[in-house]
Amino acid sequence: FWLKPRSSSRTLTPPLALGASSFAMPTYKLCYFDIRGLAEVSRWMFKVAKVDFEDHRLSFAFGTPGDFSTIIRPEFDAAKASGELATSLGKVPYLEVDGTKIGQSKAIERFIARELGLMGSNPVEAAQIDQLCETIIDFKAAYNKAKGASDAAEKEAAVTKYFAEDLAASLALAEKSIPAGPGPFLVGSKVSY
Repeated sequence: FWLKPRSSSRTLTPPLALGASSFAMPTYKLCYFDIRGLAEVSRWMFKVAKVDFEDHRLSFAFGTPGDFSTIIRPEFDAAKASGELATSLGKVPYLEVDGTKIGQSKAIERFIARELGLMGSNPVEAAQIDQLCETIIDFKAAYNKAKGASDAAEKEAAVTKYFAEDLAASLALAEKSIPAGPGPFLVGSKVSY
C-alpha cells in the first residue's frame, strides 16, 4: 500500500524491500529518547536491513537517580508543548517517513518490518511473526504483573516464580505454536522481525 499525505498531492516513495533495486528509498527519521526502550527494535531493524535512517535522540536524565518524578527531558517537553508530537499522541517514539509521522512503537515496528522485507516471505509468515510479537507482549504483561506486588517478599517470590517456571512454560508453548521452518529461523527461511 502507498500512503498519501492529507495536506498534499505528493505520494510517498514506494518501499524498497531487501533485495529490491528499482525504487528510491524513502527518508526515515526515528525520534525517541537517548535510551534503548521502545525504539530499540526499530533501530535494530534498520541496522539489520542496512538502511540509513536519522536516529534522532532526545536527552533524558534523572534529577535523582531512579526517581521518575525527577526526569529531565527538555527537548521532549518543548516538542510536546509546540504540538510537534500531536500525531504520536504526545508521546515518543515516532517515525517520520518522507515527512509523514507515524506513532506507537509496535505500529512503527511492523511498518518498518514490512517496508524492509523483515515481515516474512508471505502473508502466513507475516501473521506468524505478528503472533509472536503479540505473545511477547503477553510475556511482558505477565512479568509486570509479577513485579507489581506491593509486598517486597511477595514481589520477590512472584518474580522468582515467573523466571523459574512461568516464562519457561510460556516460551515452550510459543515455540510449539509455530511450525518448524526450513532453517535456523523461528519463522521462514530468512531473518525477520
